[in-house]
Amino acid sequence: MKIQLKNKKQEVELPDNATAKDLVEKLNLRAPEQSAAAEINGVIKDLSTALKDGDSVELLHFEDPKGKEVFWHTSAHVLAQAILRLWPEAVPTIGPPIDQGFYYDFANLTISEEDFDKIDKEAQKIIEENYQPVRREFSGKKEALSLFGNNPYKKELIEGFEEGTISGYTQGEFFDLCRGPHLPALGKIKAFKVLKTSGAYWKGDSKREMLTRVYAISFPDKKQLKEYLFILEEAKKRDHKIIGPKLGLFSLQEEAPGMPFILPKGMIVWNRLIDFWRDLHKKAEYVEIKTPQLMSQQLWETSGHWCHYRENMYAFEIEEKHFAIKPMNCPGCMLYYKSIPHSYRELPLRISELGHVHRHEASGALSGLFRVRSFHQDDAHLFMKPDDIRHEILEVLALVEKTYGTFGLPYRLELSTRPKDSIGTDKDWEIATEGLKGALDDWGQPYRINEGDGAFYGPKIDIHIRDALGRSWQCGTIQLDMALPEKFKLEYVDSDGEAKRPVMVHRAIFGSVERFFGILIEHFVGKFPLWLSPLQVRILTVADRHEEYAQKVCKEIRKAGLLCDVDHSSESVSKKVRNAQLMQINYILTVGDKEAENKTVGLRTRDNVVHGEVQLETLLSLLTREDKELSLVSYFAKEESHEQNCCK
Repeated sequence: MKIQLKNKKQEVELPDNATAKDLVEKLNLRAPEQSAAAEINGVIKDLSTALKDGDSVELLHFEDPKGKEVFWHTSAHVLAQAILRLWPEAVPTIGPPIDQGFYYDFANLTISEEDFDKIDKEAQKIIEENYQPVRREFSGKKEALSLFGNNPYKKELIEGFEEGTISGYTQGEFFDLCRGPHLPALGKIKAFKVLKTSGAYWKGDSKREMLTRVYAISFPDKKQLKEYLFILEEAKKRDHKIIGPKLGLFSLQEEAPGMPFILPKGMIVWNRLIDFWRDLHKKAEYVEIKTPQLMSQQLWETSGHWCHYRENMYAFEIEEKHFAIKPMNCPGCMLYYKSIPHSYRELPLRISELGHVHRHEASGALSGLFRVRSFHQDDAHLFMKPDDIRHEILEVLALVEKTYGTFGLPYRLELSTRPKDSIGTDKDWEIATEGLKGALDDWGQPYRINEGDGAFYGPKIDIHIRDALGRSWQCGTIQLDMALPEKFKLEYVDSDGEAKRPVMVHRAIFGSVERFFGILIEHFVGKFPLWLSPLQVRILTVADRHEEYAQKVCKEIRKAGLLCDVDHSSESVSKKVRNAQLMQINYILTVGDKEAENKTVGLRTRDNVVHGEVQLETLLSLLTREDKELSLVSYFAKEESHEQNCCK
């Protein structure tokens, strides 16, 4: 029989009744990081699955997100097996893969960090036993309950299943309810590490019992674990929840859980981000609107949010009418578009909104600026004709490139196509998907296709940025929407005089301004480039008699448009320098007798590089250029390097 390799676009001949594992053997893709599972005709299966003539197969490796899920889900079973060997009275519940690793929740288990080492050792023993996970399918709920009915958590899961196949997996003495798939053998796991433990409510419901959650991670290579643990330690040093309050950027208060306070210094960074955003959008010919925070229940019923998103919305009654605080900006923009007649001559119409939205998140999910209940989205909605799609997506991608490039953030692109549960005609989806794909092809950068992972209302492009530690963050998104224009009966008059439905694109680049702010704090470790810095220059006096000159210098610096203050405290100069460095002030100027006499300043940077005596005019020329041009590096350092190279 012939098998089509989807990711290689080639045919492979195999004997009848061959399995996906036989395909792996033939292609010699047996390394630990290779062939975690196989996606057969769009469905992820174990490698033990038999193939049929004409099957389309993609072998999933650890580098693939879907391959990682299989690798880490199998590893979660190893974790559960190790814990049950050590604490047989523990009651296993669920153990899914997550973005970074996996966890398993247990009832009747109490452990601490001191237990991690013995769990790791037991897990390693299980891995060395190299079990091959075996799938077992049950005839129905009755058979599954006969095997797992003594576990109240598994019983509840089984009783809640809809009709369909129920399965479990065995590895050695461990047997667990699981839909799979799993690795072909545990020996593929070459590195395993328990990371932390915490409490977690069953099914995330605070009214249910508290369980013990154990987090861990695994890799097909010990070097990868070593690198991950190094990044984890570096991430602790960059934690925005520590750096942000320390630098006076934001705070979190018990009186407003999940709703951050942006402090005066944080507002300086915030406003520079927004000014940058507005300037880019003005140049790209967007118009900006602002829609109300509070709108009627009827609006949210029309948009579909009331039916599908109600539990995440803040709603209440005023004068016997029901209202909700907006969780998204889209419906407000639909009302704006609908309030004015439109002609094809106006299209494409680009409408931006920096909208303040509120979404209810479980208290346990809140995390600094990364997961909040109140945040600002840099939304835009683009209305266009079908033949505009390709060009408009390219324009958005150019905006993405400019935005992320300014912060030194590389990015990658993913195209997600039509899911099984979707709205719209085949023709609509074909036009929309080809528009996005055509634009990505024209853009010329590599991109990944996620088959069937689009929104129910249209295909989308997700944009993942990478920070200084190599961590990936999904911020930007470009989504074609065929639902809202239909629900709100949006129209434009075409050149033939007929009323037609516009194509609409949702688009965000920062995503959430709060979250993007948090990412930048960690990316720069609080050491913002000059143009974003909440305090760019500080002047230190050597003695009280130098304060008058320091204030004159400060006035000149402020006149040049830079942020500056004077430290005239009684501390020693070395202590003042240290304080300025801890506050991550970009340029630290010292003034004493010599500087006052020569009308100069003594310059050093926050990384403690001493540049010595500098003419104020020279300093201001370089600093104003650095600030205006949104440079990520010091222009003074550039100038010094240039002079040194010339001398050589």
